[in-house]
Amino acid sequence: MDSPSNATVPCGFLLQGFSEFPHLRPVLFLLLLGVHLATLGGNLLILVAVASMPSRQPMLLFLCQLSAIELCYTLVVVPRSLVDLSTPPGHRRGSPISFLGCAFQMQMFVALGGAECFLLAAMAYDRYVAICHPLRYAAVVTPGLCARLALACCLGGLVVSVGLTVAVFHLPFCGSRLLVHFFCDITALLHLACTRSYADELPLLGACLVLLLLPSVLILASYGAIAAALRRLRCPEGRGKAASTCASHLTVTFLHYGCATFMYVRPRASYSPRLDRTLALVYTNVTPLLYPLIYSLRNREITAALHRVLGRQRPGQAPSGDLGEL
Repeated sequence: MDSPSNATVPCGFLLQGFSEFPHLRPVLFLLLLGVHLATLGGNLLILVAVASMPSRQPMLLFLCQLSAIELCYTLVVVPRSLVDLSTPPGHRRGSPISFLGCAFQMQMFVALGGAECFLLAAMAYDRYVAICHPLRYAAVVTPGLCARLALACCLGGLVVSVGLTVAVFHLPFCGSRLLVHFFCDITALLHLACTRSYADELPLLGACLVLLLLPSVLILASYGAIAAALRRLRCPEGRGKAASTCASHLTVTFLHYGCATFMYVRPRASYSPRLDRTLALVYTNVTPLLYPLIYSLRNREITAALHRVLGRQRPGQAPSGDLGEL
């Protein structure tokens, strides 16, 4: 048995994946492959559709970044899972992954998820300015501001992910190196750590405070101001139209923050590797597929651009320039 001093040598881990269900592996492979291809296609279509527009509103630039994040997010996790599912496990308990490979996968996963948390806060600010200060919108939310916010979102997620990855991979891993998971998730790695002190959970708690609590406060503040502005509107039709501008963003926000909070904002004693693996299968595959559907179905400008890209736009049909459907 390894001692704590040499337990973290870069000998790697074993990703169990779904090797204990050999009869389900072909079904899981086909299902994940279909969802993965649909996710890639949906997000790529949104990127192409926005790029084909002659003029792009700031919210569309944020939507492009969201689609790009979802593309990278699913590419970090799913292809490796598909390879493992398509390879006969034989007598092995899992698929080997190097120490550095596992650290890189976890770091990228946290960086992209963190960037999305910050991006959703930036999109909430965009909605606040559009509804509460419509006459100043073009002067406040400029392409330059959007570019700076996009860069800040990516850098923020990267900084937090590097700090969390260094903290987790400095823990001693003793005994079994078997990760009951299909990728190097934080909860699975903490479950393997030799130590069980509260201090080991502080880096994850700090990351959750920065990536979840801080953006949540900004989002709640933005929508608090939006709700107050809507109450002052006397026209029910205008109030309903203004509220509909936030529906897509709120739906995506609830999905993203709900999954992240349920998975990571809890003590290590409550971790259940097999349950966490099942839940992770949903939020790493289903939610990235839903995001482009949520936005494209509620946005006439995106829908018209998608029809144009796919060659299905009727002659004379012009895309709506109403930003309110975003």
